[in-house]
Amino acid sequence: MDEEGQLIQPQDQSCWATLPDVCLHRIFWWLGDKDRSRAALVCRRWNQMMYSADLWRYRAITFSGRHSRVHAYEFESAVWYVKKFGRYLEHLEIKFLTPYSVVLTRKFQVTMQGLLLCLGKRNNRLKSLSIQYLELDRLVWRNSIRSLFLKSLSSFLKKMGKHLDHLNLKGARLTVEQGCHILNSLSYLRTESAVSELNIEDYFSHRLAVYSSPQFNQTMATFRNLVSLTLNYNCISDELLENLGENNAGTLWSMNIKCHAHDPHGQVVWGMSWAKLARYATKLKVNFVFEKVVKYERLARILLQEIPIRSISLRNCSFSNPDWSMKPTLTDLLPTFRHTLQKLSFEFNNNHESLEEELHLLILSCRELFYFNIWAFLDVNFVEQILKSQEEGRCALRTLKVRIYTNRYETPEEDRTLRHIYRKYRKLIDSEFNYFSVAYCMT
Repeated sequence: MDEEGQLIQPQDQSCWATLPDVCLHRIFWWLGDKDRSRAALVCRRWNQMMYSADLWRYRAITFSGRHSRVHAYEFESAVWYVKKFGRYLEHLEIKFLTPYSVVLTRKFQVTMQGLLLCLGKRNNRLKSLSIQYLELDRLVWRNSIRSLFLKSLSSFLKKMGKHLDHLNLKGARLTVEQGCHILNSLSYLRTESAVSELNIEDYFSHRLAVYSSPQFNQTMATFRNLVSLTLNYNCISDELLENLGENNAGTLWSMNIKCHAHDPHGQVVWGMSWAKLARYATKLKVNFVFEKVVKYERLARILLQEIPIRSISLRNCSFSNPDWSMKPTLTDLLPTFRHTLQKLSFEFNNNHESLEEELHLLILSCRELFYFNIWAFLDVNFVEQILKSQEEGRCALRTLKVRIYTNRYETPEEDRTLRHIYRKYRKLIDSEFNYFSVAYCMT
């Protein structure tokens, strides 16, 4: 009561106190660990909200490969998180960025041992696990450290393999024996693995002819539910394709294959093996990425007409080679897949030859092509040619990205022409057309 006898009203509550749970949940979802910890101290309601399972289903943990006090917290917080909220985890992604010392690999191994052990005890809902770019064949990984880490990972997969739907071990770089041992852990005490999405790109060390290994083919035979498979071309063989056709015909719809110059890729794979797989797996689409493999003779041995190819990426950033020509690939090889190709991406040094006409004709011949990306020496008017064809309805592109290489130190003339082209076709570009073009100095 005040001096006049009137009741003093309490101050209005903050709008945060009456905010619905669904709104609080959405706000907390964007906060980092430190901010969530502070928010949990505000009141009992907020503290209870912090233990909502939806907030902790996804986790991405990145460990730095360099020494620093700041990065030292990463190892401690990772284990703290699993102990505190690991039971809610459904999707876990871990990266270890290029370690530079044995001390750090040892610290990572110890941390992962504790993390996986704790997660295996507390969690029974993990669906997706991604541990990328470990590069375990580097010298900083001593044999003892590598063995202990692989033992921990294998034990974890044996226990959690029945729950996992997605496994990504890209860049692990193991021997065939080590790699097969880890993959076999997924089917421990069972006849098959439940994994539907498997990424083993660069999973094996460079220069290994994995395709000739009976052990690898036996391991891949345990996968009976694959929807998506990502791997290197040095794993492809007639035996593997036969296994995939027999065991995954009703589910397999995507194969992503990387072919690197450092990996063996001269094996003979028969077109009939691809045809048989495509006949059984009717929804299958194959995506190829070529790194420094651009010669027509090599590509022709790999890109067989029986393969249902959806996308092709060719990257070669080496110096211009007058003895190499891209024209046969553009005019003879790639048009073979004009009925299925949807995405094309090129990055090469063609300073010794002009390819505008061949590229234009290739785009026009591929009626399903909706994505085209190229970094090469081109005439600026090539961009206008493509936009004009798009405007006339002669091609069905939805994305066009062009980086035009030039040997000049500055590119004012090319920049002016590209601005003029943009103004001329602005209506087309602004109508849900993903467009990017730039002139780039290579000197």
